[in-house]
Amino acid sequence: MAQYTLYGAPISYFTGKVRAYLDWKGLPYHEVLATADTFREVILPRAGFPVIPIVVTDAGETLQDTTDIIAALELRHPTPALAPRGALQRLAVALLELYGDEWLVIPAMHYRWHHNREWAQRAFGETNAPTASPEEQIAVGMQRAGPFAQAAVRLGAGTPQMRAAVEKSYEALLAELDAHFQALPYALGRRPSMADFGLYGPLYAHQYRDPASGDIMRRLAPHVVRWIERLQSPPTVSGGHANDFEADTIPATLEPILRRQMREQMPVLADSAMRLTQWLQDHPGESVPRAIGMHGFELEGVQGERIVRPYSLWMMQRARDVYCSLKGEDRTRADTWLDHVGGGQFRLFQDPPRLVRSGLSVALAPNNGEAQGLMR
Repeated sequence: MAQYTLYGAPISYFTGKVRAYLDWKGLPYHEVLATADTFREVILPRAGFPVIPIVVTDAGETLQDTTDIIAALELRHPTPALAPRGALQRLAVALLELYGDEWLVIPAMHYRWHHNREWAQRAFGETNAPTASPEEQIAVGMQRAGPFAQAAVRLGAGTPQMRAAVEKSYEALLAELDAHFQALPYALGRRPSMADFGLYGPLYAHQYRDPASGDIMRRLAPHVVRWIERLQSPPTVSGGHANDFEADTIPATLEPILRRQMREQMPVLADSAMRLTQWLQDHPGESVPRAIGMHGFELEGVQGERIVRPYSLWMMQRARDVYCSLKGEDRTRADTWLDHVGGGQFRLFQDPPRLVRSGLSVALAPNNGEAQGLMR
């Protein structure tokens, strides 16, 4: 009997991340397609807002947000472990999940809505109205996909020049990932970690599955394709404890990927932190919206504009928590490694006030300014 119910959809970025985690862990679950009826009858009453995925336990508890879902399930099912004990590896895992969740959404949305739009609209119609006629599904899909179709522009791929820059960056990333997965089966070596599932979300649901994007991936990065397919298989590791990971080192083949993250994503997060801090001062007591205006950014030498997303800073806070928890020799090694991959801006990051996740955005943490605990 299923222990968990996953409400989601094949086309969903974050459903893919949770589904792959559940499959790899071998957890018993039943997946329910998030149709319009399911949103109205289940998801909205449980989550309070329209979002997928959610996971409902056999005790009736509702888990929402992939980071929180996986963290909760890891506490209940610690083996096979996904979190290494080594300081450098824990930091790399947090950084790569931040990268997958909050930065690779840009190429994911760009390719879906600028290269796969008609296919995506049909898929939205089939998901939301599975019993409708094909003509009705197309109409429903065009309506339902509308807000999502604007995401690529809002996230930065709004001009022809920026779209070309997104594609140049993404295809270079594919080459870097392909070289890594040619050398090693998973992000950290011989067994998966949370880094793999953080990267899997955008690379599977939008890039591997969508037809035009899938053709690009199969042509340019066959080893990335094999990695995606490996993560859909049951675990092959023995033991399954955190200390089963290899020595606390980061594969050299990951370094180009982390350097790309540092030069592309970190300046955006630094500016977002400054803007959120100012926004909180200017709007005391107000709820933080999902976006707080626009700001400029640079990608592949091209200047663009995108929304300021406070939620990304909650994910950044998780990575910073790992770093700030390191002491002594672990901190020294982390600093040396960060400098090696161009991570000085992460190391010296000016943190905004302490945040908690609040719906689809964030809020000030209770007793803000005091320690709220590391690695929630």
